Amino acid sequence: MTDTLLEVCGLEISYGGIRAVKGIDLHIASGELVALIGSNGAGKTTTLKALAGLLHPARGKIQYANRSLINVVAHQRAAMGIALVPEGRGVFARMTVLENLLMGAYIRDDKSGIAIDLARMYELFPRLAERKDQLAGTLSGGEQQMVAMARALMGRPRLLMLDEPSMGLAPLMVQKIFEVIRDIAALGMSILLVEQNAKLALQVAQRGYVMESGEITLSGAATELLGSAAVQRAYLGA
Repeated sequence: MTDTLLEVCGLEISYGGIRAVKGIDLHIASGELVALIGSNGAGKTTTLKALAGLLHPARGKIQYANRSLINVVAHQRAAMGIALVPEGRGVFARMTVLENLLMGAYIRDDKSGIAIDLARMYELFPRLAERKDQLAGTLSGGEQQMVAMARALMGRPRLLMLDEPSMGLAPLMVQKIFEVIRDIAALGMSILLVEQNAKLALQVAQRGYVMESGEITLSGAATELLGSAAVQRAYLGA
């Protein structure tokens, strides 16, 4: 049986008196690509922020590589191999593409390994090689998404969390981004993909969770969810 890398049990997150996430359970196995789908305001981004250490849960358990993360702060989680590509990309606009990528490797001191990974990022994202000396803030939305993903990968994460990677992108760029997600997954990286485009997300994932109003309402194999009448009505326009 594949080892569980991340296990979340009874996770609750509140903003003031509002329960944004209401006791959810989910897990990700080593090397698994899992999609978390749902409409705006369902609690998906809030969940990712809690997993990354940017929000403190009201209650619940987060286990990563058999270790509790409840009292582990964000930069320590990054050092443990948890990387978040945030919604809206979050690039350092006044830094070059190269400088952004090197920021992703700030926790590393293996210069030769960093150089190897930098070359690998330029292979994955040839556009970034062409624009490596350009300020990230002057790039298109799709190019900034590439920077954000490459920056996260420069930390050599074990778990990559992607928050709405297709948001605001042209169809051709969405296709390219999802090709890269498939390639990364094929290398055995664990990925938690939050995505409003449910069809795209479930087509690349192995399993999926459906989140509504802070709760997980459906879960299962991605192919099963794609064929679910409830998912098709709510998210696939059927």
